[in-house]
Amino acid sequence: MTEQYAIQGCKKYDKICQRFLFNAYSDNMLLLCMRYINNLHDAEDIMLSGFYNFYKNIGSFQYLGEGSVVAWLRKIMVNECLMFLRKKQNLILIDDNYPDVKSTDTDIISQLNAGEIFKLILQLPTGYRTVFNLFVIEGMSHREIALQLGITEGTSKSQLNKAKMELQKLLKKSGCYE
Repeated sequence: MTEQYAIQGCKKYDKICQRFLFNAYSDNMLLLCMRYINNLHDAEDIMLSGFYNFYKNIGSFQYLGEGSVVAWLRKIMVNECLMFLRKKQNLILIDDNYPDVKSTDTDIISQLNAGEIFKLILQLPTGYRTVFNLFVIEGMSHREIALQLGITEGTSKSQLNKAKMELQKLLKKSGCYE
């Protein structure tokens, strides 16, 4: 079954097509949710809620070729995660400005595998982790992050800098960075 055929089927509420897309993307979407929500049970619930919203709003989705389904799913999942964090009041961002931090050595990062980087990101406090994910992984600007989270651009920058400092500490602690 092709992705495009599955989308057409989902628009007709075809359960086989829904299952096809779920099986194709659920693992990656769960990992995405885990980057924001450091609890497997909650991340699974959020992912399922995200897929529910995906299927519920599939009528407004326009297939634009390979990658368009993943992009739309990612956007839905990130929004679900942010709503969860807001609802749980788990997204604590302090508005203070710190000077820019020296970036971690990219050679050190390149020596780590994806699993090791993922584990380090999960150790960040929720606010740091959220801004780090939105900026570094999702590619959002500080302006977009500020609008999405209801904070100032300065707070977004500050949280990113703190995340980088914390990652440096975690790298030193693990012996990867001196």
